[in-house]
Amino acid sequence: MLRYSSLILLCFVLMPAFALSCFAQTSTTPIDQASLTKILGFENEHSGDHPDGWFANPPGTVFNDDKIVHSGQWSVRIERNAQSTGEFSVIGRSISREFSGKSIEMRGFLRTEDVTGYTGLWMRQDNGSEMLALENMQSQQLKGTHDWAEYKITLPINPETRSLVFGFLMGGTGKAWADDLQILVDGRPLWDTPKAPKATTVLDRDHEYDNGSRIVLAKLSAVQIRNLATAGKVWGFLKYHDPLITAGERHWDYELLRVLPAILSAPDRDTANAVLAKWIGELGTVKPCACVSLDEDEISLRPQLAWLADKKLLGTELSTSLQSIHANRTVSTKQFYVSKIPNIGNPSFEHELNYQNIKLPDAGFQILALYRFWNIIEYWFPYRDLLSEAWDRVLLDSLPKIALAQNADAYQLAMMEMIARVHDTHANLWSSLKVRPPTGACQLPVRIRFIEGRPVISGYAGKAGETSGMKPGDIITELDGVTIAKLMERWTPYYAASNEPTRLRDIARQMTHGECGKTTIRVSRNNSAIEINAERVPSKELDIAFTHDLPGETFRLLSKDVAYLKLSTVKLDQAAKYIESAAGTKGLIVDIRNYPSEFVVFALGTLFVDKQTDFARFTQADLSNPGAFHFGASLSLAPQQPHYPGKVVILVDEVSQSQAEYTTMAFRSSPRAIVIGSTTAGADGNVSAIPLPGGIRSMISGIGVFYPDKKPTQRIGIIPNREVKPTIAGIAASRDEVLEAAIREIVGKDVPAAEIEKMIKQ
Repeated sequence: MLRYSSLILLCFVLMPAFALSCFAQTSTTPIDQASLTKILGFENEHSGDHPDGWFANPPGTVFNDDKIVHSGQWSVRIERNAQSTGEFSVIGRSISREFSGKSIEMRGFLRTEDVTGYTGLWMRQDNGSEMLALENMQSQQLKGTHDWAEYKITLPINPETRSLVFGFLMGGTGKAWADDLQILVDGRPLWDTPKAPKATTVLDRDHEYDNGSRIVLAKLSAVQIRNLATAGKVWGFLKYHDPLITAGERHWDYELLRVLPAILSAPDRDTANAVLAKWIGELGTVKPCACVSLDEDEISLRPQLAWLADKKLLGTELSTSLQSIHANRTVSTKQFYVSKIPNIGNPSFEHELNYQNIKLPDAGFQILALYRFWNIIEYWFPYRDLLSEAWDRVLLDSLPKIALAQNADAYQLAMMEMIARVHDTHANLWSSLKVRPPTGACQLPVRIRFIEGRPVISGYAGKAGETSGMKPGDIITELDGVTIAKLMERWTPYYAASNEPTRLRDIARQMTHGECGKTTIRVSRNNSAIEINAERVPSKELDIAFTHDLPGETFRLLSKDVAYLKLSTVKLDQAAKYIESAAGTKGLIVDIRNYPSEFVVFALGTLFVDKQTDFARFTQADLSNPGAFHFGASLSLAPQQPHYPGKVVILVDEVSQSQAEYTTMAFRSSPRAIVIGSTTAGADGNVSAIPLPGGIRSMISGIGVFYPDKKPTQRIGIIPNREVKPTIAGIAASRDEVLEAAIREIVGKDVPAAEIEKMIKQ
């Protein structure tokens, strides 16, 4: 997840679960004075923690407030402390663009109390899932304590805007309130502006299956599964190659639902292929055109289309039709069902509907979900070559599980299992983690890490943990009478991860979930088996850390020779100050065992290098050749002042993911840099959101990230120069063995352990 401007602030520097909220779309709001005034004043319905119709993240940080208001009965309050998840909290709302004008302005009254980060209004213009523009109050740096005052932000109206998303955010700790928002177009209230002509597409005109596919399945034969697999491949190929479909002239989801009954009824392969050939014929003849060829220069991936010529699979007529469509495809800069995010290049699937009101089970829409995701991987996933198994095999395996799922949970779990086979930590079913096993609103009040291959209690997640009888260093061997080995066997298929350390990381965070109340846990402590009657407490009350860095200040001097900087709370505008404060030290430890709070790749990286230094290359999809990816030019760091001449020791582990990995790639390009720790998450590249039927959603890594010599990072992660991992004994003794190794890298191996410990704990 990489960004090079202030856009990162709201949507892309945060943990993936929070980033999803940036794309959340509430139901469109009628632009009339009465309803919009209530909504903007937070006076609309309140059935939960925050006003109805608004999205808010993370849970437990955004609240309705009827005690401190600017006017009326309600305001909204963001309240964060040191234990709050992530670095930001946000509340937002979406309305469709039904207005015209040159500029749009958002105003609102804000109040703050001891805010350490900053707070402000934010506003974004979207075209489907494509973000066109964003503005917020970062430059105004509203922090500290201030009484009610009015603030504003402004954006020029992008003519391609389809929806306006807006709200209020706060970073750091403290309290902030918002009330009495206004949205003005060219200085006039939104409801008093000229209506913009509403652009319609085939998705607005074709409503045949709005209430369901009418496809009901109790079982699938081997013939049906094979025919469905072929139909899914053909449907996906046509979606991204046939000029009628790429131009948006057909509701391609509904066209699939129209043809599926005939495919399901076909008694054999030839009959099903004949159905597909007739279906293609009804789309019309593709005009001959020698418009497109595959540019072999700097190619990373080629389309996998040899199957188009497989007459045994397709039959002569169908194979010939598909090959003709491919040969006569036209140049594409933007397709209806896929485009590329400006300035970045990852795919955007803005016309994919999520059919959130479909009543499940619905076999037709469940098959559609499988086809949609499968074909996005087939054509738009930059790491397709790293899949562990044949992607066609995954299609065949997944079809009966997904199509025959008999309720919403079973459908989501089946999709989760299929998505996990992509081995991309970004490609989870982010909307549905509540159904991923083990489930439950409560968990044990401890933090767990897999150390030496075993689940180990690494610390307490709340005060209840301190009196629970569990201790750091305890190895969990059983939960509720079931061995960890058996539980892992059940859970593993549902955990999407680029590599095994990351899968274990995510399982560790969730493995003690269950029903609230008493439970039994067996642990091994000093080679003795101990049974503990512990209590699961509500997860929202716990601090399940997502970092392994030092608590406390962002920057500190551990000694006259050693400086320490953690990126979980780093500030972009303080980059030069950090380096100036480290002047005279022998080495600077940059702790990226976390997710960077701000994008500092260039702000800090340029202060570490001595000359222009390449550190990464990206690959992007080719819209004219779906399935092809090409390398772009190398990205580089140019030396800037203040220059840091000392050793740079970078710390990473399994929580270092995405932007953290990209940052490590940049910093390690310094000639004096060394990476210490363990393999990172292996998931890099800006994410692309994928809406799926049933109102669920996934993502993928949307661009390929490589070293300048084209060596990959995906799944492999960042390989440290020196591998150092925590030990069970070290966890029991509350030691940070990775940081200890970093300090010794700077000051030498002969420094007494007591002195190292003093540096860390000062």
